[in-house]
Amino acid sequence: MAATTGSSSSHHHPMAKQRQQRSSRHRRHRQSCSSLDTACQALSALGYFQTLPLEIFQMVLNYLSVRDISMLSMVSKSISSHLVSYISSSSGNKRLLLQDFHNPQLPNKTEGASIVEHYRSLGLLLKRCTLLLPTKDRLKYIHRILSEVSCFKLNGCPSPLQCSGLQCYGVFLQILTAGWDELECHRVFNFLCELSNLPRKVQTVVSSKPGSARKLEVRVRLYCRSVLLNHWVHRSDSAFWLTRILKPWPIVNQARLLYIIFGPVSSLDGHVVWQQMIEGPTDESCLKGLAEAIKLLYDTEAREWTADDVISLLDELSVVPREWLLENSARLLILSGNSICFTFLASKAVNGRALELARLMVFLTLVCEKDLYCMDWAVKMMQKICKVFATPGERNNFLQCVENAFAHMAMDMLQAVLAGGDRDAEDSSFFNLFHLMNAQASFHKEILYLTMGAATTTS
Repeated sequence: MAATTGSSSSHHHPMAKQRQQRSSRHRRHRQSCSSLDTACQALSALGYFQTLPLEIFQMVLNYLSVRDISMLSMVSKSISSHLVSYISSSSGNKRLLLQDFHNPQLPNKTEGASIVEHYRSLGLLLKRCTLLLPTKDRLKYIHRILSEVSCFKLNGCPSPLQCSGLQCYGVFLQILTAGWDELECHRVFNFLCELSNLPRKVQTVVSSKPGSARKLEVRVRLYCRSVLLNHWVHRSDSAFWLTRILKPWPIVNQARLLYIIFGPVSSLDGHVVWQQMIEGPTDESCLKGLAEAIKLLYDTEAREWTADDVISLLDELSVVPREWLLENSARLLILSGNSICFTFLASKAVNGRALELARLMVFLTLVCEKDLYCMDWAVKMMQKICKVFATPGERNNFLQCVENAFAHMAMDMLQAVLAGGDRDAEDSSFFNLFHLMNAQASFHKEILYLTMGAATTTS
């Protein structure tokens, strides 16, 4: 009875009624929170942009810099997909695909902002927007976006030397592919070759008579340098892309292609100057690009090249399009660095080409004299070469060849001075003889210092 009474009394108790009402409110609150959470999830994907129509969202984007839009793309997948739609739209296309490649400054932009920097930011935006796509799909999408930009094509611009289009394309691709693994970068290279038909164009310029396809040579040079080579920070990346360009071809064609990409060009029309190394001594500026390329391939970063590969390439390069003057070959060796220079000379010593090696050694001293390098470098290089010879007889024969080469070159230059009818040619011959005499005196002075110093020490 007590229990029944208690139950009955509790049913009508005011506190029980309050508990019941509170429980009902909790249930309603949980239901409302559940529906609110769903709304919150949708809102968190797009943030406050959820409340805006797509047209207004795209208008807001026009007030943001390209770099800010790329930051926005990382907020959520939903925003990223909205941005992909914006980029593909006509207004986004017009805003982002600037094509004033013949004007160094962007119109209506902050002072000093260049179109190259704009495409650097655009590369970052598209890198982030396509982050979740497979490489193949990323490349297809990006090609679809960029396909209408004619200055991004190998033959697209009527005045490529005055155009920054290929440079912008190269910067864009460098930012896009930074951090990709080698397999993905192979796919990128194959994709670019397919788009530009680069292999066929290279085939034309390396198999034609030098200079017979001058305009195509310039376009191949600009495409390879501006799109594939110039923008990398790490040498390993530069070596990878240069290897992709050269490796498909036989070594003779590799040397021709290397000359087209890095050799001297005319300051007037930008065409490759094929006779530069044959007709007379040249300066460092004409050889620096070739030397840097050779050093890049010789470095340990270029894993696909052996020392023998690079030495063979140097040998082939020195006869493009015909045999170079030995002074130019010697200057290229010096610019390529000690290791390459020694390896190249040592290969001649090992192969019994002492006379050729001796003449090259004399021209190394001449370049040291003309270009103001320390002559003791040449003496130390000759000391190292002497250790390569297997027997004292071979070494002594080489030293005799060096002295004979000095004498023969001096006689040849003296004859050129005596026979010169043209005043300019006579002056040139005289200065060559003057430099050779000074080179020989300086070279032997360093040898005397070395031997006399050693003799004094031993006594």
